Amino acid sequence: MSLRELFILAVGLAMDAFAVSVCKGLSVRKAGVKECCIAGLYFGGFQALMPAIGYFLGVQFKEYITNIDHWIAFILLGIIGFNMIRESREKGCDEDGVCSREENPFAVKTMLLMAVATSIDALAVGITLAFLNVDLIASVSFIGIITFLLSGAGVRIGNVFGTRYKSKAELAGGIILIGMGLKILLEHLGILG
Repeated sequence: MSLRELFILAVGLAMDAFAVSVCKGLSVRKAGVKECCIAGLYFGGFQALMPAIGYFLGVQFKEYITNIDHWIAFILLGIIGFNMIRESREKGCDEDGVCSREENPFAVKTMLLMAVATSIDALAVGITLAFLNVDLIASVSFIGIITFLLSGAGVRIGNVFGTRYKSKAELAGGIILIGMGLKILLEHLGILG
């Protein structure tokens, strides 16, 4: 997997966290560096941890499924991508585009639940990484850093501009993941070089 492909994958995975971060930014009066870093650390940390866990799960079962690994990658990324596209069409905020205000949107319990929820797809991606012979440390670090940056930016964007980017971010993330899955399948079948 090239650096460009890893970047595209990282951005696709980060779109859920970005979308949630936009709503987090909407739910506070002022989002400063502290709030941006809190969101970045939670979302970036889990987006790095989950692919690592998925990678080790994939390595454990690699010998049993190497003949169908490209199909597994295609199906998992496709499901994740379609779910993100579906979620982009759902309204997470009211009809005025305003997300509900929480008592403390950056509380540990809240952030932990949101970080796990937005990184489940990264677990499945980690399984596919086991079949692509990638440098695990570099890959998960890169995914975590990209998610950290986009999540911090999402908090700030949500605080300044509102939810107009939330559904677009989820839609873009879904399309990117489906495209990556299709590319992996086509390359393995020899259709793409």
